[in-house]
Amino acid sequence: MTAYLIHRAKPLTWSGSTAAPERPSPVHARDRRPGRAALLLVAVLAASLPAIAFGGSPFATGANATQQQLVAILTPLAAVAVMVSGAMAWFGRLSWWWMVAVVIGTVLVFGGPQIVSWIRGLFGV
Repeated sequence: MTAYLIHRAKPLTWSGSTAAPERPSPVHARDRRPGRAALLLVAVLAASLPAIAFGGSPFATGANATQQQLVAILTPLAAVAVMVSGAMAWFGRLSWWWMVAVVIGTVLVFGGPQIVSWIRGLFGV
């Protein structure tokens, strides 16, 4: 009761209210602990981690789909490009260096995923 008596009334406000202030309840004082929200956040994250870990990466899924579509489109184009550049080099209409560049470009386009995994293996990533 002494704690209630120490708490003084608020001064008059513009509305003219002189009502006695309400006593702060112990429930509200307990809810103001800063660690409670952090503990709840940690609990929610810990509960959802297995679902996140096995969910898969949307970027990896999109990258794989894009790579598969590019390979499907570029396979016939690469075959035609190698045949045409080979025939042009054979008849002297194109430098053999351009023919080599077409073949190297084809190898890089179709061997890209294997090259990336090989380089990642070199650096232990």
